[in-house]
Amino acid sequence: MTSELFTPANLLTISRMVLVPIVALCMLYGHPGWALATFLVAALTDLLDGLIARWIGQQTTLGAWLDPMADKLLLLTVFVILTLPGFGLTHRLPVWLTVLVISRDVGIVLTVAVINLAVAPRTFSPSPLGKLATATFLVTGCATLYANYGSVPQGVLDALVYASLAVTLASAADYLRRVMRPATP
Repeated sequence: MTSELFTPANLLTISRMVLVPIVALCMLYGHPGWALATFLVAALTDLLDGLIARWIGQQTTLGAWLDPMADKLLLLTVFVILTLPGFGLTHRLPVWLTVLVISRDVGIVLTVAVINLAVAPRTFSPSPLGKLATATFLVTGCATLYANYGSVPQGVLDALVYASLAVTLASAADYLRRVMRPATP
């Protein structure tokens, strides 16, 4: 287990998890530029961890569990902070979007847990729509963080919010379709 934990890809994933509270604290203490920079580094680790794991042939079971958890932790934290009032943000995400994104993620995690505990062990590899959702959420979070630091046209932010809505609904439907499909031996 120790050798599986300390692969380069897993270390990148773990570093993404460590960066989450730093992003949150930067936002909470009024340093959106530092929050943005930290968020960008965390997003870069998301891009690199999978590429490195495949490139050096070190895809691990632990990494398959940690990577989506790190993604969810980063994105949900940023979405919640960018939604809540009281932080003096000039640009916030709509509450309805954050509720839908959280509901989708909680629904996926609970469904997989129930199927694995009540029916039979089953794996669900990331779908292209799920990867697109993560990428869209990262871009939406990045643009909204930047809008609170610099300047982003409101039309761009609105387009990203609705793109996030569309990919949330599409990926949730895709996961539901995949869950309803019988498991292949």
